[in-house]
Amino acid sequence: MALGVWLLTSYLPQPMIADAVAERLAYALKANTVALVPLFVMFIVIGNSRFLSDAIDPTRRAESRTMDIDGRVADNTLQQNFVFVVASLALSTVVPLQCLQVVWACTIVFVVARCAFWFGYRKNPLYRAPGMSATAYMNLGMILYVLFRAFVR
Repeated sequence: MALGVWLLTSYLPQPMIADAVAERLAYALKANTVALVPLFVMFIVIGNSRFLSDAIDPTRRAESRTMDIDGRVADNTLQQNFVFVVASLALSTVVPLQCLQVVWACTIVFVVARCAFWFGYRKNPLYRAPGMSATAYMNLGMILYVLFRAFVR
């Protein structure tokens, strides 16, 4: 995960924006919109699965194992998205402008990690670990960097 963020940050172009907080936040919000894509794909898959089965009525408890997993993954992805949005917006305000593309690097890693979490969970619950840890540790890394920059200048 850390290597992926570092490599992507090295290869992605530097943003051509003014060094203003509003510009930085707008830049990060565009990336955050992309980070929401896996969550909406999950919602679509869950909705279609329910519509096309007896599980259309959630009170019947007719969900298949796959539906149950997809629901758990969507729930966790929503939680991780919340942390990611807050952390990446904060990160965009403190990282040096010439390194702001780290926000997009984190977004790409986030999307890949969420997909790995989902596909791994569907294969075997133990296989969700790489995607979960990549997401959680990246979020933690952004939070710690923001806290460091906030208290140590």
